[in-house]
Amino acid sequence: MDADRALKTALNEQFARVAQALASPRRIELLDLLAQGERSVEALAGAADMTLALASSHLQILRAARLVERRRDGARVRYRLAGDDVYRLLAALRDVARERVAEVEQLVATYLTARDHLEPVSRDELAEKVAAGEAIVLDVRPREEYLAGHVAGARSIPLEELEARLAELPGGQEVIAYCRGPYCVYAPSAVELLLRHGLHARRLVEGFPEWQLAGLPVASGATDRMS
Repeated sequence: MDADRALKTALNEQFARVAQALASPRRIELLDLLAQGERSVEALAGAADMTLALASSHLQILRAARLVERRRDGARVRYRLAGDDVYRLLAALRDVARERVAEVEQLVATYLTARDHLEPVSRDELAEKVAAGEAIVLDVRPREEYLAGHVAGARSIPLEELEARLAELPGGQEVIAYCRGPYCVYAPSAVELLLRHGLHARRLVEGFPEWQLAGLPVASGATDRMS
């Protein structure tokens, strides 16, 4: 019995290592960013509004828990998620929090759901529209993330450039915007802007990582013909 107890304790300690690595909003943000594609420490620090030292410290904790991996690229160190299961873990954490923590649903209702002037598009509906050529798919994430991977056929116009580049979107066709995931504010903001300018626009309920994990068509590099 003592041996059984020792085994159970040892296993739970290792499970807790993963939970402890997730016990930081900044580390969750870093995982969310890495779900969009591999990045250097410098790029991660800039995107997450952290100092380089702080980003490096958080990444070391994630690496110690085997949630991220790194490789050298010349003088730089680049990080990536250790596997698809890491993003599934992050998604499950969010789902449980939304189901169990009232404050999560309140924030979602205030900042995301309330901004949906039209019914959001599901992953399956978007896949059908892409196959039929019935909509313009718009990636409003930063350009670096689009280049790392995007919905096949999507066009890249980062949110910060969208208003200045509206003329690139042909009129009379539905525009479906997507971004990093179900809790990313880029796509709702893009849809609001497009609607103000008279375009028919909706957002994808989820984001690129969910699309990719579902095994749907993806591409990388500058394939949007809008460079």
